[in-house]
Amino acid sequence: MTLRENELHRSQHAQRQHHKKLRRRSNQTIRTQRSKRKQHALDAPLDPLHDDQCLTFFEWCQINRLSERTGRRILKGPDGPVVTMLSAKRIGITVGANRRWQESRERA
Repeated sequence: MTLRENELHRSQHAQRQHHKKLRRRSNQTIRTQRSKRKQHALDAPLDPLHDDQCLTFFEWCQINRLSERTGRRILKGPDGPVVTMLSAKRIGITVGANRRWQESRERA
């Protein structure tokens, strides 16, 4: 490899490393923005909820401060809240069912 080829190779390698670094920073920024949006959704004041009001699965997870994975595990178990089928693939939990489920989980 000639000296000029070596310089070109090093230059290309440095550019590639720089672009990788920029991509990593960009991905970190996107992840941070997503987590901030989720946190903002959790901190938003809620209107008074009625017992018959149906929450989507994700809203139910946010209200109870559960991850999606933990929420699905709870719903698969025998002592989860009563689930309402919103459509063939979407589920929801009514506010009343959530309240009763939380009361059943209380310690004395």
